[in-house]
Amino acid sequence: MDKSFFFERNLLALSRFDPSLCSRLSGAETTRGKYRFIDSRSGESIPALVDSSGAAHPLHSLVDPQKEGKRLVSTLGKEGFLIIFGLGGAFHVKAALERPETEEVTVIDFDIHGVAELLSSQEYISIFNDPRFRLLVDPSWKALEKHILDRYKPGICGGFALLPLRTRADFGRPLFTEAGEVIKAAIETVSADYSVQAHFGKRWFSNIIRNLSLAEQSTPALPPIHSAAICAAGPSLDSQIPLLLKMKERPFIIAADTSLPSLLSAGLEPDAVVSIDCQHISYYHFMTGLPEHTLLFLDLASPPLVASRSTRPYFFSGGHPLTRYLSRYWRPIPELDTSGANVSYAALSLAEYLGARSIELYGADFSYPLGITYARGSYIRTLFENRQNRCASLESLHAAFLYRTPLSKQIPENKSWYYETKALTMYRRRLEDRVHNITAKVYAAPGMGALISFKPDPEKRVTGEIGGVYRLFSAGKATMGAQEFLSRYREGISALPVIQGPVQNYLADLTQEENIIFTTLLPTAAALKRRAADLNTPAVFNAVKEYCIEELNKVVGLPRHI
Repeated sequence: MDKSFFFERNLLALSRFDPSLCSRLSGAETTRGKYRFIDSRSGESIPALVDSSGAAHPLHSLVDPQKEGKRLVSTLGKEGFLIIFGLGGAFHVKAALERPETEEVTVIDFDIHGVAELLSSQEYISIFNDPRFRLLVDPSWKALEKHILDRYKPGICGGFALLPLRTRADFGRPLFTEAGEVIKAAIETVSADYSVQAHFGKRWFSNIIRNLSLAEQSTPALPPIHSAAICAAGPSLDSQIPLLLKMKERPFIIAADTSLPSLLSAGLEPDAVVSIDCQHISYYHFMTGLPEHTLLFLDLASPPLVASRSTRPYFFSGGHPLTRYLSRYWRPIPELDTSGANVSYAALSLAEYLGARSIELYGADFSYPLGITYARGSYIRTLFENRQNRCASLESLHAAFLYRTPLSKQIPENKSWYYETKALTMYRRRLEDRVHNITAKVYAAPGMGALISFKPDPEKRVTGEIGGVYRLFSAGKATMGAQEFLSRYREGISALPVIQGPVQNYLADLTQEENIIFTTLLPTAAALKRRAADLNTPAVFNAVKEYCIEELNKVVGLPRHI
């Protein structure tokens, strides 16, 4: 049969889910001789990769490729998210999609002309029409990372498995090896995020819907600022506060919530405080009070008890899918980057949002210099001072807190020693990455902790005048009252169809708004899944719907069961 017949039919099927790749393939050549095609004993056409010497290497069994594909897939466990190296004749891909556990299959291949030859040799329509299937050809490493971050949802897919089509992977070893490293790093990122969702998913949901009545209030729009000082609660803050007090031209001071009591005890009132933790322990940072003129910036998922410390808090979206849903369908809410997983990172994002051209960091040690954990006056130090007794000295309480996680002692040249933990190192590196990608000039006051790298990235740094587009920090107009919106949201959750079969097939049949509502439930699903690991995906989401509706009923004042 004419090659163009297969090629055009395959591209037409592929265009349904990936028109961009379809467009790229339409411009590829199918006559470069990358493959030869050999008939197997069972009658299928087998692609054979042609090497530089002209020898052909079959990618599948020449006896029964379908049986071989099923045998290859049978080595998998219960993993639902599969990445396959090499398209070949797709016998292994079809076998993978036949597994009841399979929720997502991504095939990665290199050399677009070779892939075009494959598509001109036989039909791939059945896999291209499956909503669970995606094909990546010559992906950039950033595109590959983004694909994993966007598509891999552990709460739906369960575990992850990498399945190489051995002959294809061997002949493209350098590229496939590097792709494997990118995939590994992306999976680790998703897994870490999922772990956080599993711990806090229910609390996030509960806090968000309870904060909505306060978020309904109007807040004055904030004008741009020129310079900002961000105060974290590291031990170096003790010696750095006098520098701020002596400044003739005071910058806009943004305090991490952990540093607020330290600043107030030293007689310094910040202009703003940022808090992103959803746990009620955050409230203790505000026990010394919030000055009347200090603005309070809160993630919408913060505890309502913290929000009550201010009559008009400024709420922002930290990226939770429910806050994005609210911002789209209820009231536009400013979004700050909180992906650094620490409040100093969020404060940096706020300073950038407010238009600061110069940002200086104070108390950002990201370590425990000389074994000291926090600045004087901070909640944890005050707590230990109040708890000390004859059986538990102040030193022993600090030591127990310090050594609760593994430490790494660092002794840099011309600097005193400090301890690092994996978490603190991760926070510092994420902040460094953020700094390298913003246009403001960022630097740190001299301190005792780990040095922060401010090395500019010439590819990412914007040249010319420092500073970006000014934005007013202000929420938009609400489309309706908070209670009415929550009632409609509850109805939207209740109306979601029951999951049957693979989740990706289920999602493909949902409307756009239903898809978004479903996505808002994923963090809560992760939390419920953690407590009931034996539940399958349909059972988990039935439990999630029931829990969320119960919580919404409490907020909108309806009976617990409807």
